[in-house]
Amino acid sequence: MQTAGPPTLSNFPPVIGFLLAANGLVFLLQGMMDPQALIGTFGLWPLAPEPDLVRMVAPPPDFHLWQLVTYAFLHGGLFHLLVNMLAVWILGVHLEHAWGSRTFATYFLVCIVGAGLVQLLVATQAAAEGQIYPTIGASGGVFGILLAFGMMFPNVRLVLLFPPIPIRAKYFVIGYGAFELFSGITGTTAGIAHFAHLGGMAFGFLLIQYWRARLPIKPRLRRFPW
Repeated sequence: MQTAGPPTLSNFPPVIGFLLAANGLVFLLQGMMDPQALIGTFGLWPLAPEPDLVRMVAPPPDFHLWQLVTYAFLHGGLFHLLVNMLAVWILGVHLEHAWGSRTFATYFLVCIVGAGLVQLLVATQAAAEGQIYPTIGASGGVFGILLAFGMMFPNVRLVLLFPPIPIRAKYFVIGYGAFELFSGITGTTAGIAHFAHLGGMAFGFLLIQYWRARLPIKPRLRRFPW
């Protein structure tokens, strides 16, 4: 997707630059090293309840807290990386300029950790049924960015790549969220962490509502700048 006025390199904010560079460098490392070794250590693995099941997986999965962050910097292929980073760049630039770098970085981190927690529950349940798999990719953070963009710029027209039709951001967010929920419940598109995407959106929404002082727990220092 794209906006009518995509950002340029002249107004490239630091957090977006870091995310693009870090994800690109990690992807190069995946190509230079054994990608399974990296995924085995830094991908998000479930809490596998059965030792016999764990021994059947190579590399053996082992959950660590850091995986709730590091999984978002690994990708399953060039297309996976490009789609995520394109969305981070085109939509995230506008948020970082509007919110400031520290607020945007906090928001993105909460979204990927929140998405990871939701996916951890889903994957652990699948592991109990004999399906053990890692989760990788920045999509949870991307969906958090998408939600925030739709809330902050609801009437901005996005132009989809396939099909190339314009749609207001708020309708795109609602439609995409509904599609992810339907796909997650029905399992119609296997191999995609739909509930992680929804988790990124949910945690992003809760953080925005917290910053806006619309939750029972109020922010101590400041209100959200919008």
